[in-house]
Amino acid sequence: MIANLTRRRLQAGWWLVLVAAVSARAGEPRLTRLSEHLAVFHGPVNTGIVLDADRALLIDCGDGRVADSLQALGVARVVSLAFTHYHRDQLCGAGRFAADGARVLVPAREREWFDHPERFWNDPRQRWHNYAFRPSRLMPIEPLSADDTLADGQTLDFGPARITVLDTPGHTDGSISLQVRVDGRTTIFCGDAIFDAGRVWDLHSLQKGFSRGERTIYDYHGFMGARWMLAGSLRRIRDAGADLLVPSHGRVMTDPRQAIDLLLERLEACYDRYVAVSALRHYFPELFTEYVGRPGHTAIRPGMPAPDFLRHFDTTWVILSRDRAALVMDCRNEGVIQAVRDLLARGEATSIDALWITHYHDDHVDAIPDFLATFGCPCLTERSVAQVVGRPLAWGLPCMSPAVIRVDRPATDGQSWTWREFRLTAYHLPGQTEYHAGLFVEGRGLRMLFAGDSFTPAGIDDYCMHNRNLLGRDAGFDRCLALVERLAPTHIFNCHVDQAFSFTADELAFMRANLAERERIFGQILPWEHANFGLDAHWLRCDPYEQTAPAGHRVPLEVVIANHAREHRSAAARPAPPTAWRRAAGHSDATADETALGPWRGITVPAGGEGRIALELDIPGDLPPGRYPVAVDVKFGERELPQWSAAIVEVASRPAP
Repeated sequence: MIANLTRRRLQAGWWLVLVAAVSARAGEPRLTRLSEHLAVFHGPVNTGIVLDADRALLIDCGDGRVADSLQALGVARVVSLAFTHYHRDQLCGAGRFAADGARVLVPAREREWFDHPERFWNDPRQRWHNYAFRPSRLMPIEPLSADDTLADGQTLDFGPARITVLDTPGHTDGSISLQVRVDGRTTIFCGDAIFDAGRVWDLHSLQKGFSRGERTIYDYHGFMGARWMLAGSLRRIRDAGADLLVPSHGRVMTDPRQAIDLLLERLEACYDRYVAVSALRHYFPELFTEYVGRPGHTAIRPGMPAPDFLRHFDTTWVILSRDRAALVMDCRNEGVIQAVRDLLARGEATSIDALWITHYHDDHVDAIPDFLATFGCPCLTERSVAQVVGRPLAWGLPCMSPAVIRVDRPATDGQSWTWREFRLTAYHLPGQTEYHAGLFVEGRGLRMLFAGDSFTPAGIDDYCMHNRNLLGRDAGFDRCLALVERLAPTHIFNCHVDQAFSFTADELAFMRANLAERERIFGQILPWEHANFGLDAHWLRCDPYEQTAPAGHRVPLEVVIANHAREHRSAAARPAPPTAWRRAAGHSDATADETALGPWRGITVPAGGEGRIALELDIPGDLPPGRYPVAVDVKFGERELPQWSAAIVEVASRPAP
């Protein structure tokens, strides 16, 4: 019995390797026959095909192109679709099967996002002041009504196959895996819990808040916060004892235990390297008690008093010159405006000369329009920040404020000028966010770096991957730390901390070495050309993210692609509007007709650079007013990424003639 099982496993392994090798040369989607009644279609998403004579049950369906391969398996009808999670790349091609009568089966905890994705897209909390990333913006752009739900422990019989549902949250909060027992073998379809041995499709999907004792933090602070949940799910999958493991993205695994154990080991190593220099230890030390005193972890630096010519209110620093002029940094709320009024009333300040913006987050910019109207001063920042605060509708970043801020003098990186007795220099400081400015102030015998939210005495503020914290030499925090090494500030200031601090040369070198090590080990756990593709949730985005136009109009949309690879990459994109939009444009079979989608347009994106693909959206004249998410299909190098990004078009009523 054991010998026979081992032989079957070996035969399965050799068969999978052979099929993958032949298909890789062909450069086309693969169809792998696992056994008489089970197959896998390898398109942009792996689709499980459970067979019963001429009927099939599909596990996930990707963009739907699996339909073109079913005839080769003798399938005349798809009777059911079972989904592992709600992300739109898993299900964007499901409409054609549902229209032909296939029953839609979805994870019990995620039914709302299949039935009513519009609740997400219409919720202002998902647009502005957003500190939560679950559910994610991989939300479907249109409903796929569920016929039934799949709950933990539930079993389904389909022909000779018995299918058991396993709760395996992590990649999403309600993810499930489907254990298929058929033809004497157990195969688990595990969604995006794992990619292949020791690797996972991305890490930014693990951004999640968590609790320790009485302390609970937002998703925003939860770097890899879903890893505990995912680790439990991986152990459950491992202990189920499958012969084969089939992920949504990635390779079929013939040794699930080895693949999962390696991933668990790497998840822990990656998180340890994050904690070692994390600024979050300053704010929430109780979340990291088990890491205190670990070798290779920096100690938290003591603070030092701020110079007496500085004032701190909320997230605002104020510099007072000898002649009592004030330069103010950031403005969160009316309380800051009142505090500045009080400075003037007490005579501590006699004029407000300028307002400087450190970065775009709402807790730094919400009240800036009112501040500028109250004090009539110019608004200054570095160009990377100016592009965000001046066009907030164009961006879908975390913690966005709807406030539109006109920057009077956007500074270039390294630009200097004199203000009163101080010399000021603006820097692009891509720390806490990619769109972040540093202000270096020299005067009164001090060298002061106002670093926004990028550092605390505990280290670097990279606890939210959705802020675009990039790894690599001269990128992200490595660039910031190199700047600190060069400037050698006597004082560093964080907007949330009322004391100054500094780093020694050894501490700076240690943090840079940590980032280099992270680039290596995060690169091991992610299947992309560079770790940043799996860390940067916005490496591909739409510009503008949101716009308003009347029905019947044509609107522009650019797909912006950051190529984190070390070689140039070809890229192409096309719009993928919702079915209702396509039908209004006159496409009768809008669920399957390729002509209902826009044309592909392509570019070459330079290594380490950014490229833009210009698209156009024709809004049907009869489309009812409303808020419509429009997805874009993307090809990047050899990867096909259906509905990988999305933008919002607010369709207004057509103007009267």
